[in-house]
Amino acid sequence: MKIRSITAFVNLTLTEPELALAQAANFLHSAAPRFEGAGLEVQTCRVASQPFPRILAPTGPGLAVAYAQRVQDIARSYGIDYVALGPVHAEDDPDFVDAIPDIIAATESLFCSISIADPGRGIDLALVRQAADVIRRVSTLTDDGLSNLFLAATANCPPGAPFFPVAYHELGEPMHFALAMQAADLAVEAFTGASDVTDAQERLAQRITAAAAELTTLAESLAEEFDIHFSGIDFSLAPFPEEASSLGGAMERLGVTLGGSGAPAAASVIMSAMDAAQFRRAGFNGLMLPVLEDSVLAARAGEGQLNVTDLLLYSAICGTGLDTLPLPGDISPEALAGILLDVAALALRLDKPLTARLMPLPGKMAGDDTGLESFAYFAPGRVMAAPGGLASGGLLGGESVFRVRARAPRPPEIM
Repeated sequence: MKIRSITAFVNLTLTEPELALAQAANFLHSAAPRFEGAGLEVQTCRVASQPFPRILAPTGPGLAVAYAQRVQDIARSYGIDYVALGPVHAEDDPDFVDAIPDIIAATESLFCSISIADPGRGIDLALVRQAADVIRRVSTLTDDGLSNLFLAATANCPPGAPFFPVAYHELGEPMHFALAMQAADLAVEAFTGASDVTDAQERLAQRITAAAAELTTLAESLAEEFDIHFSGIDFSLAPFPEEASSLGGAMERLGVTLGGSGAPAAASVIMSAMDAAQFRRAGFNGLMLPVLEDSVLAARAGEGQLNVTDLLLYSAICGTGLDTLPLPGDISPEALAGILLDVAALALRLDKPLTARLMPLPGKMAGDDTGLESFAYFAPGRVMAAPGGLASGGLLGGESVFRVRARAPRPPEIM
């Protein structure tokens, strides 16, 4: 188990972003050694701001790139690894969405997101298509397509989640921090040697609870020392591309093959254990299945056993959405929009946060090697086949905004 990120949530100002970044850096560079002294590796220290359209409201989108570069330069000078500038929402100027490719092109450590659905407004079909177009544009910024690591479409995602790219701060709230974990190895350990499914669930819940207790003791001590609120832990069991840290591998230890029957049941086992664990929660705490970050997921996708529809199904069980999906470079805008629309609909209907970090790879076709295994967090993989897209002229390809009602709780049984 490792700490993927200690994420500090701050309010950046338009004129003096260095003030909040300096405060965050002072805390982060004290917090990381404290956790590492307890034997817990900290991979990155990160900062998430309020949505950047709110910061730039007085000036508009025209200064977005210059402001992003300034934030990156200051963050680097303070030793902050990454900064998330938060989402563009449907009510914002659409030019903020169009500024995202330029922001990503001009920086190397800033993340952005596009909120395509929320319970109050619903799903904005024009924004879904605009997000699909931005994903395609970002994919061409580099020859390998890795630029989409820094972008996600989000649906029904509140502030305070410590995983990137979704992380953002609630405007005006005090600074706080949360932990994002890389802990798929806990599931591998728990399921190895378990006597039955109930035993597997209990072993995983116990491991999460015990690990969280240790983390919380340290975090609360830091919170008191620095007078900063500790908002919680996201234990979404993020994987790493090796067998001992594969969440896909943990699922298969239950006796299924990813993409085959029984895999949703395996996902339910993990989520039942997650729900039973006792700890202070922040963010998703769901089923994190980033295809290219997990050696077993990448292998099954490369074999054609695991497809986009399977991953959407697992998200319905209680996932974080679609993450690091390697897709053909020539995937159609209609196919990308259709994937985003499905994620948005699931998020609102099931009243849960979901994201989509899709990675069209320039010049690559379905079945080609991704060629991305030199990136430390990626396993060798192959490009997945693109699903069919939205039909031309259909109502879901229009300009409207429509509501998706959350599924109502089951009414009490009539005796």
